[in-house]
Amino acid sequence: MNPVDLLLHPARLRVVHAMSGGRALTPAQLSAQLPDISRTSLYRHIGMLAEGGVLEVEGEQRVRGAVERRYRLSKERAVIDSEAAASMSLEDHRQGFSAAMAVLLSEFGAYLDRDHADPVADSVGYRQATLWLSRDELAEMVDQMRGVLLARMDNRPAPGRTPYLVSTALFPTES
Repeated sequence: MNPVDLLLHPARLRVVHAMSGGRALTPAQLSAQLPDISRTSLYRHIGMLAEGGVLEVEGEQRVRGAVERRYRLSKERAVIDSEAAASMSLEDHRQGFSAAMAVLLSEFGAYLDRDHADPVADSVGYRQATLWLSRDELAEMVDQMRGVLLARMDNRPAPGRTPYLVSTALFPTES
């Protein structure tokens, strides 16, 4: 399966997000983090991601007679790079946007369902704004945003750190 088809699915995107930060998790641990995805479906998606090289086996151990694998994310394979994005059809982009929005809805719902959810204290944001930009201003802003995000992309889980899902959607609203 090509990277575009593999990654443009809400359940598989959620697995990729859950594995971020260099985490190594078993399917059972992933299932505990994503309880709204049936175990059978989750295992199928993990298998697809592993077959596609997005997840790599970090280790195995025997648990009650079965082999339990611990997976980690292959950062190089877990993205749709600019070359792959350029080869996507308009329908592929529609599917990708829909998958991203479905993930946002699922993850935000899971966040709100937690006993300790506090959107104000957690700096939750979901604002939208229209910016009037020239091509040069747009390119400069995208570069600045990319720099801010890339500076933190390699952060690992550590005491005092909480994973935050950041999602950007940027498109012209009129021709």
